[in-house]
Amino acid sequence: MKSNDQAIGDAAGRFGLEPHVLRHWEDAGLLHPTRDAGGRRRFGDPDLVRIAVILRNKAAGMSLDQIRVLLDEGAPDRHRVLEEHVAELDRRAADIAQARAMTEHALRCRSHDITECHRFRSHVADVLAGQAAWLVVRTEPPLPAAGDPSRPHPGP
Repeated sequence: MKSNDQAIGDAAGRFGLEPHVLRHWEDAGLLHPTRDAGGRRRFGDPDLVRIAVILRNKAAGMSLDQIRVLLDEGAPDRHRVLEEHVAELDRRAADIAQARAMTEHALRCRSHDITECHRFRSHVADVLAGQAAWLVVRTEPPLPAAGDPSRPHPGP
């Protein structure tokens, strides 16, 4: 056993985590700590780097499945998963830029009711037109085409 190896509690505490999180990540195939003679997990420097990578990528919005692919250099779909995540980050960056522009406009707008400001309305034009991506991506699955027998009835 190397002197710089850490017990699970120490490794978890270093990152502000509970030990069960590291156990879960091990079960998920993200971590592979060595075991000492008593069967206890020991986390060396490479394990600590993997924990830091997992945390950074979770903060960036990656799922554990995506992170598993990222950490597996031999994964056949590694580039596809990473390209999809880059596209998602670009979409989120555009959403944040739009939110910032709306907030800055509202901050400087002389209208007390921003719904009456014609310039502000440009920030919600896509929502009004039913074309905002988040309406489809974040709320409801797409409806089947008109005439499709599985299409739900619009209601009473």
